[in-house]
Amino acid sequence: MRAYPPRFRSEPHTPRHRARLTNPIPLRPEPSGQSNRFYPPCFRTADKILFVGRLDVWASSCVAVIFSASRRSVPLIDAFDRERSMKLCAARAIVLALVLLAAPLHASAQPGGTMRQVGYLSPGPGYPFEAFREGLQELGYVEGRNVTIERRSAEGKPERLQDLAADLVQLRVDVIVTATTAATQAAQRATTTIPIVFALADAPVELGLVATLAKPGGNISGLTGLMVELTAKRLELLKQLSPRVTRVAVLWGPYPFSAAVLTEVERASRTLGLRLHEIEVREASELDSAFARITAWRAEALVVLPHPMFVAQRTRLAELAVKHRLPSTYNLKEFVEVGGLMSYAPDVADMSRRAASYVDKILRGAKPGELPVEQPTKFELVINLKTAKALGLKVPQSLLLQADKVIR
Repeated sequence: MRAYPPRFRSEPHTPRHRARLTNPIPLRPEPSGQSNRFYPPCFRTADKILFVGRLDVWASSCVAVIFSASRRSVPLIDAFDRERSMKLCAARAIVLALVLLAAPLHASAQPGGTMRQVGYLSPGPGYPFEAFREGLQELGYVEGRNVTIERRSAEGKPERLQDLAADLVQLRVDVIVTATTAATQAAQRATTTIPIVFALADAPVELGLVATLAKPGGNISGLTGLMVELTAKRLELLKQLSPRVTRVAVLWGPYPFSAAVLTEVERASRTLGLRLHEIEVREASELDSAFARITAWRAEALVVLPHPMFVAQRTRLAELAVKHRLPSTYNLKEFVEVGGLMSYAPDVADMSRRAASYVDKILRGAKPGELPVEQPTKFELVINLKTAKALGLKVPQSLLLQADKVIR
């Protein structure tokens, strides 16, 4: 015989209550130290529901709270308490159903489900693509699972960028990420509808990439590298490294913001009392003759301005500078890692990683024209002591203390 609460057997009830008692619900086994508690049966069914499929952490937490509350039910004293408990059970079941329905909606907002296509356009090797991919992974985008990355490189030949940008547009990628200013301009000419995120671009307002830094407008936004503004700092560090230097050669190539950088170099040289000799290089084949002219002018140091071709030829440039015994400064640490003397620049890897957050926001529905352009937050001074020794230079201790990385 089933055990029922005593008052159910001894007290008269209305027909409605008697009908309910004809098939009473058995009590669930009680936890130790407790007696006569009622556990709504609907939650025993919900126990099974919880393990059908995978719930998000948020949904699971909500269900856990509901279950916890259900196990603190009030002892059943009479039929009216029982009726109230059943109503509470029904209400909780409704809340649970809403939670279960909300879970898929929440999950759909996460990266996953739909395969997204991201285009990546760079002028050549030397740009931190891996940092960008790591940034995507940190945000939940795994290549081959919920995102594909169509990577295009001009291999140090900027004239190829336009065709490569058109190729990405033909693929109808969801967003195009560009590694440099020139790549951004090529993408801008190729499309006015596909969102474009520049991981590193200089003078974006002056070049017409965006309307303003705060409100870019259009289909483009990203991070600016401040390469123009940092040119004076590089000259200052070069003078600090070699105080006797007065004659400095400037190696440059045609690039979207070359005029602005040259203007900044000239202004800084006047402040530091330096004489400049500007040498234009358009092709890699011209490098040997360029260094011959630098030597003929009796240059005492070298400044290499930003250009994709120089990045692609960075190892050769570093070797030529050492061969001609020229202390040199560059705009990327990648030059120093292959034998260049010194660089001062934004942490480009960090900027590429931050570009992934722009992609994430755009894939979730944000408009690039409403995302403000951001500036670097990390800068790196890198010095190669091995190269300094080969040049017969002693790096001042004050400069070594400023360095973020010293290559020995």
